[in-house]
Amino acid sequence: MSVDSLIEHVPVVVGRRVRETRSDRGWTLDQLAERSGVSRRMIVNVEAGTSNASIATMLRLATALRVTLADLVAAPAFDETVVVTRSADREALWRGDGGGAAVLVAAAGTPDMLELWDWVMASGERYESDAHRPGTRELLHVLSGQVRLTVGGDSQELRVGDAASYVADVPHAYANTGRRTARFTMAVLEPLTRVRP
Repeated sequence: MSVDSLIEHVPVVVGRRVRETRSDRGWTLDQLAERSGVSRRMIVNVEAGTSNASIATMLRLATALRVTLADLVAAPAFDETVVVTRSADREALWRGDGGGAAVLVAAAGTPDMLELWDWVMASGERYESDAHRPGTRELLHVLSGQVRLTVGGDSQELRVGDAASYVADVPHAYANTGRRTARFTMAVLEPLTRVRP
C-alpha cells in the first residue's frame, strides 16, 4: 500500500493515533489530561477527529504520550531508503490571522525527533512557542521578508539569507516585523531517548 493511499486529514490521523497510543499505555482520558495539562474535553475532541488542535496542544499530548509530533501527524513510516512526502498531501498545523501557515514538511524516523518545517507569515503575524524538551535545538533560515526571533529574553532581527541556531527548551517566538510576507524554513532536533519507555 502506498503512502499516498494512506494520507488522511490531519485531525483524523492525530485523533486515531492519540487514542491508540493512550490505549496502548492503558491510560484513561483523565490520566492523559493530568499528564499533558490538556483538558479532558479537548482530548475527547482530538480523539474524535473533530478538533483542529493547536501545535502547542499536540506537542503537550505528544510529550505526555512519549512520542514525537511527527508520530501523531505524519503518514505511517515504511522501511524504505527514501520516504517522499508530496506537497499536495500536507496540511498546515498552524494558521495565522493574516493568512500565514506552518507546515510540517518532513520528519525522519530516528531515535530523536528530527523535523523540517516551512513557515509563511503575513506582516504583523507572530507565533509563540512553549519550551520544548531539554536539549532541543532549532535551525531557522529566512527565505523572504524579515523575522524577529525571540529566544528567552534575546531577540534577533533576521533578514533574507540570515540563519540562526538556538536552544528551544525555553519559550521562544517568531514574528514577521516587515511589511512583506516572510517565509522561513526551520529544522527541529528534539532528543527523545531519555523519555521513551
